[in-house]
Parts: sequence; C-alpha cells; structure tokens
Amino acid sequence: MSEYRYTNDQAGFSHSYLVDPVADFLRRTPNNSALLDVGCGNGSMCKEIKASRPDLRVYGTELSQSGVAVASKDPRGVTFREGSAYDSFTSIFPEEKHFDAIMSVEVVEHLFEPRRFVASAADALRPGGILVLTTPYHGYLKNLTMAVTGKLDAHFTALWDGGHIKFWSKKTLTQLLEEKGHFRVEGFRGVGRVPGLWKSMVLVARRTSA
Repeated sequence: MSEYRYTNDQAGFSHSYLVDPVADFLRRTPNNSALLDVGCGNGSMCKEIKASRPDLRVYGTELSQSGVAVASKDPRGVTFREGSAYDSFTSIFPEEKHFDAIMSVEVVEHLFEPRRFVASAADALRPGGILVLTTPYHGYLKNLTMAVTGKLDAHFTALWDGGHIKFWSKKTLTQLLEEKGHFRVEGFRGVGRVPGLWKSMVLVARRTSA
C-alpha cells in the first residue's frame, strides 16, 4: 500500500480533544527530558507539546516520507526522522541513549503487530519513563449504541485503505502494555464525548525495571 500522504502541517480533527490530556500526562516528566512521538504524522502534535514544554528535547518519527518532509519544513525545535513503530528508536536517534517519555497518538489501532511496538518502546525508555498512548475507545455501552443506531459500518472503516485494524478497550490495551511486565498502567482518561461514549482514550504507563 502507498504511504499516507501529508500536504500540510495542520492539526487533525482529533487533536482538539487529545492534546490537553496528553500534555497533562506528560507533566509527569521532569525538566529537560527527552520525548519521542512515534507515528508523529505531520508533526503537529509534538510541535504543540514542544511549545507548551520548551524545556523538553522533542523528537518525532514517522513512516510517511511526506509527513517527515512537511514536519521538517518548520520543525519548531523538534527533530524529525523517518522510521516505523517497530524500529529501534535509539538507533533512529542515536544522540539519545534512552528516552524519558514516549507518546503515540492514534497509531496503535493501525498496527498489525502492536506487541512489537510495545517492545520497541520498552527498549527505548529508561526505567521509570512513561509511555502515553491514545486510541479510539471501545467499551460495552459505546459498542451497543453504535450497533443499535446502525453506525458500526462507518465506525469500522472497512473501506478505508490503511485504516483501523485493531479496536481497543481499556482492558485490552492495559493487557497489551502489562503482559510482559515491562509497563504498569498508571492513568486512564476518556476524551471527546460523554463518559462511556468517548471518542478516544488516553493511557499512561510507566516503564518498570523488569
């Protein structure tokens, strides 16, 4: 499949309800920390985070060549390089021996092998570092509501080439992060709609010493 193409660095529609909770969780990182945005797209989210936390050393990696090219035209203090969610992140950015925080916004639902991504994040994070993930929310009430209102076809995006292939709940995403013992989930927030019908969820997990 051809890459997802970016033509500008404008924020996506989901950023309006994601940037504040992501930034709130990232306040757990100390000053002068190294932050990596995995699957940064056109770089709009990590540029916003950098603007709110200028003390951070911010990096963004993205598989789309056009995304990196667009982001790099006006980097605003962020370093952008090509790479996938499965790569060795410290190999892409050898100037950092490890990262203090990693964020990945609306990416994990697109991955065929999410465990490889979690392993790559664990390898790149220092013990005690944090991983902030966002993904569309799924739970009993929302799933039931979509079923009875006939909105499942639109939600599952079956006709979207390169669209969502994983549909996460709080339970399954927590299991993904904790099953190998490398992460401990410390926070959850549903965002974008009334409780139980949230558009997305934000989880923060801390890297253990395991």
